[in-house]
Amino acid sequence: MDAGEQLLAWFINNGPTFFLNLLWALVIFFVGRWLAGVLSRLATKAVGRTDTSPALINFIGSLVYWGLFAFAVIAALERIGIQTATFVAIVGAAGLAIGLALQGALANFASGVMILIFKPFELGHLVELNGAFGTVDEIQIFNTILTTPDNKVVIIPNGLITAANIVNYSKKGIIRVDMVFGIGYDEDIRQAKELLETILNENDLVLADPAPQVALSELADSSVNFVARPYTKVANYWDVYFHTHEQVKLRFDDAGITIPYPQRDVHLYQAPA
Repeated sequence: MDAGEQLLAWFINNGPTFFLNLLWALVIFFVGRWLAGVLSRLATKAVGRTDTSPALINFIGSLVYWGLFAFAVIAALERIGIQTATFVAIVGAAGLAIGLALQGALANFASGVMILIFKPFELGHLVELNGAFGTVDEIQIFNTILTTPDNKVVIIPNGLITAANIVNYSKKGIIRVDMVFGIGYDEDIRQAKELLETILNENDLVLADPAPQVALSELADSSVNFVARPYTKVANYWDVYFHTHEQVKLRFDDAGITIPYPQRDVHLYQAPA
């Protein structure tokens, strides 16, 4: 029997079953692809109803789609008799090798997902991340981008953020401004304290609740130090800080209260003739 006769015999014996399986495989493939798209959109809408980052919503939608699509492809190949176990093993081994090679990127990716889910900070928050201080401009899957007060852009890998302390100055909505002012030992501490309280109370940017605090904190080597601790909105931090320092100098000068500064006494001796 030649090759043509063998092919004809195989077609007569196995052709109907093969084409039926091929038809079913096509149905599985196209229905699976359609179903992956539908479930992906449903998952995106469901997650979108929650307070979740758009980046994470898109990621979840893509993950659902490609996961179901891969399952449909494997099921279709199995239907026409192609053994996919070896193929899956090869893909798994390749994925492991790629994962090991890209473990740093994968760690940043996982950390990005954690940040988007648990939200230790959000866009516009004033934060300190891995030693960098600034306002959050973007939260990406792999990196977070800050703008510092001097208008520098800092890009921090998400893996470094979740591995270190996260300081969020905006989480509570208000922030305390800590300042220290010193006066001379000969000055009236009651008068100085009243002036500091007046300066804070007259500033419209200082919150009345919690009330600002003024207290004598230290009897230093050359000065009596007061702490001034007003609360304000995060956006007004530097305005309160600069305004208070300016007013303290002006008011203390008007009241004749001296602010000590470093001094050095120089003694001259006449050498014997």
